[in-house]
Amino acid sequence: MLRAIYPGSFDPVTYGHLDIIERSCRIVDELIVGVLNNNAKRPLFSVEERAKILKEVTKDLKNIKVVPFDGLLVDFARQQEAKVIIRGLRMITDFEYELQMAQTNHKLEPGVDTMFLTTSIEYSYLSSTTVKEIAAFGGDVSQFVPEAVEVELKKKMNAKRRV
Repeated sequence: MLRAIYPGSFDPVTYGHLDIIERSCRIVDELIVGVLNNNAKRPLFSVEERAKILKEVTKDLKNIKVVPFDGLLVDFARQQEAKVIIRGLRMITDFEYELQMAQTNHKLEPGVDTMFLTTSIEYSYLSSTTVKEIAAFGGDVSQFVPEAVEVELKKKMNAKRRV
């Protein structure tokens, strides 16, 4: 059985992320979407909120698990008994960073390989940062994220405006 991890912050999950998730599910037997709890970043959504949203928007995919994690990705891969890390590439500049990370991860854990998937062209410009910025100014994000994400973004932005 081939088990892979698709790690990320997913703050929030976008159609670009879902593109990689859906395509990965067709390649591997089991996909673990690892929701990173990164203390160096200040996410809009908590790790629990991000995991809940991801579970909602991927509920129709049968070979997927959503699991929050922190620490080293290779340690998480070892704990989950995953042999592959999947990373999405939007543009060539992503590749330089991702290649360095893949080589470092392979050095730390030779039994884990990294597989790169290029994002479908219609999502190559899309990032969570851009979506959050549009939402912060009250813009329409419906073409970038599923409805469940849009609803949660509106709630979060309205709560921030009241503070």
